Amino acid sequence: MSGKSILVVEDNPVNMKLVRVLLSRSDWQVFEAVDAEKGIDLAREHHPDLILMDVQLPGMDGLSATRALKEDPELKGIPVVALTADAMPGDEEKARQAGCAGYLTKPIETRSFLADIARFVS
Repeated sequence: MSGKSILVVEDNPVNMKLVRVLLSRSDWQVFEAVDAEKGIDLAREHHPDLILMDVQLPGMDGLSATRALKEDPELKGIPVVALTADAMPGDEEKARQAGCAGYLTKPIETRSFLADIARFVS
């Protein structure tokens, strides 16, 4: 993973800390946003290799943010992986329709997290 960057869009400080700790075990450069609007701004600024997007965010939700990213010609190629704690039947399909390359549920499976996200980055 050397040299790879990741944008984490997560409004829950406990979840953000967990992701940060897990990513600190690798060579990911991490950018953090607590809402969709800031996440979109950081994506435009840094062009990360991967975006982890919480589905439930204050203001614009994560799926709307993903749609906005996919409409931007400069950002549409960045894989977005949806993160959700409230997984319901059909949610994964909704995430894929919004443009997400993957779908992970919370709580995060700490033992497989790095491998789970690495499969979305070439």
